[in-house]
Amino acid sequence: MQYSSLPIPEKRYFTISEVSKLCGVKSHVLRYWEQEFTQLRPMKRRGNRRYYQLHEVELIRQIRQLLYEQGFTIVGARNKLQEMMTIASGQDLGSLSLKLLAQKNDNRSLSNLSKNAATDENIPIDNAMPSDSTVTQTSLCLIRYELISIRDLLDSIN
Repeated sequence: MQYSSLPIPEKRYFTISEVSKLCGVKSHVLRYWEQEFTQLRPMKRRGNRRYYQLHEVELIRQIRQLLYEQGFTIVGARNKLQEMMTIASGQDLGSLSLKLLAQKNDNRSLSNLSKNAATDENIPIDNAMPSDSTVTQTSLCLIRYELISIRDLLDSIN
């Protein structure tokens, strides 16, 4: 069965059993992969229950493909993922940040976000190779977005 072609439901968080079914990987394998792949860090709540986000489900599918379909070892898959993330981080980080912020701020237009990002956060909007400080700023922007999402989730619980 081709798990990468299965649609992922539009949810914010997935339990380990849901991810197991979506990715075709047993739960104990997912827990093991958390130890082996530093990029895979699901949120843990009461009783150490794991909650995966969409990007983590997609990452698990990539890991599964590297290990099971392409025949990489754990170390080889880890190196390949690191290489893929390094390449991705060098490509248009400003646009990625703007897309994430646009999802969060539906009431603001992308052009307004673009202006704000260029002036307030010094995020590049063109496709030029970002400098180290730009990569750091973009990383902080992504962390900020994630923290806002967590805060909103906590507010909805209360």
